[in-house]
Amino acid sequence: MRIDILTLFPGMFSGVLSESILKKAQEKGAVDIRLVDFREFADNKHKTVDDYPYGGGAGMVLKPQPIFDAVEHVTAGSPGARIILLCPQGERYTQKKAEELAQEEHLVLICGHYEGYDERIRQYLATDEISIGDYILTGGELGAMVIVDSVVRLLPGVLGNEASPVDDSFSSGLLEYPQYTRPADFRGMKVPDILLSGNHQLIAEWREKESLRRTFLRRPDLLDEYPLTDKQKQWLKEWEHERETENGGSQCGVSKIFVGDIPK
Repeated sequence: MRIDILTLFPGMFSGVLSESILKKAQEKGAVDIRLVDFREFADNKHKTVDDYPYGGGAGMVLKPQPIFDAVEHVTAGSPGARIILLCPQGERYTQKKAEELAQEEHLVLICGHYEGYDERIRQYLATDEISIGDYILTGGELGAMVIVDSVVRLLPGVLGNEASPVDDSFSSGLLEYPQYTRPADFRGMKVPDILLSGNHQLIAEWREKESLRRTFLRRPDLLDEYPLTDKQKQWLKEWEHERETENGGSQCGVSKIFVGDIPK
């Protein structure tokens, strides 16, 4: 995959792209990430990329010319590239969208600043508009980092264990089940016996059940479109009954733990 990031602040990406999984992915040749300062494409001597909006209003707006020229430069010979506008008005970003973008060969991410984009960029250039959440950031760079990280980790050969992204929260439609490691007993807090049993079938069922339970307690909205099996529907009925009888128990599955109860 090739990813071009159009930004006025390429220095913001130096740490993110030179550490951890993103660094390894580039070293393996799984992804080619290029930073493009679209100020260099401005056609005026002062290299300005913004101007006052027609009709008046607060702030400045990104001009179409530098961004159009930069995109045309990086997509020369790549007519099928996805041109993604980082924008608070865009589609809310999800794991499903990350999986969709991971199938592409070429992504172009445009990081906005100031009061927004000239509408012609949105209307005639971008193929996608994405927002990483319902809040406002100074620019699109942080959103671009989120998209790059979430997409690149899905590329073949990037993660050491190919099952890792499959088991992640949201990938299956549910939140991930609880995880434990050594020691089996830490300050009296013990790993569930079933995980020490060696019975892979029972462990798989426990993980399925705990994944569903955690989703039910923390993100029940994810279950609205989830294709529940008969067994899973029965579990939900049992938990709904338990919650009703508890009359006000914790919604995070930690009702037994209070401040001061953590073992020393």
